[in-house]
Amino acid sequence: MMLMTDIHVRSFTGSGLKPYIHSVAKLRMEVFKDYPCFEEPDLERETQYMRKIASNKESIGVLIFDNTTLVGVALGCPLSVEETALKRPFKDAHKDIDTYFFFGDSALLKQYRGRGIGHHFFDAREAHVIHLKKYKHICFCAPDSQEFDPRKPKDFIPLFDFWRKRGYIHHPEMKCYPVWKATGEAHPTEKELSFWIKDLH
Repeated sequence: MMLMTDIHVRSFTGSGLKPYIHSVAKLRMEVFKDYPCFEEPDLERETQYMRKIASNKESIGVLIFDNTTLVGVALGCPLSVEETALKRPFKDAHKDIDTYFFFGDSALLKQYRGRGIGHHFFDAREAHVIHLKKYKHICFCAPDSQEFDPRKPKDFIPLFDFWRKRGYIHHPEMKCYPVWKATGEAHPTEKELSFWIKDLH
């Protein structure tokens, strides 16, 4: 699929992601060190996560290339594959985790934002989930404070309206607390995020 001159979208599933593990890990580190994650770059952490994603046959990675250079990625995998912190609110609410597919954070270099690539990230992943014919819901999580966060860059645009228009409903009561080390922290700490969910059936 071609978006514009030299910008290409390619999707890979399961082990098809293995050749891109290192480049995706490096890209995610580059993007997530900025707002709103402020994540301290950790190549080992990102590489291990990518290996876990690539080892599941139902996982998907939507990769954006400028010529042959990777400039964006969006991941997805069964919620059951994800870390315990992300599954806990579903277990606490007595929901069937096996019916949920999880969308990871999208990572796109700044100079490529605002070109409609976000829709391609969601279109390709949603089509993949529907094709699997076994999941009833898609979910992802994000920080709640983006609209009023004083640390937010002036040019940062929250994606809440974009997500709502695509049919995702915010569930602020379903909070999760994944752990990572933010820039300036002495050690990793819990970060509060809440879920957005789209029902497929």
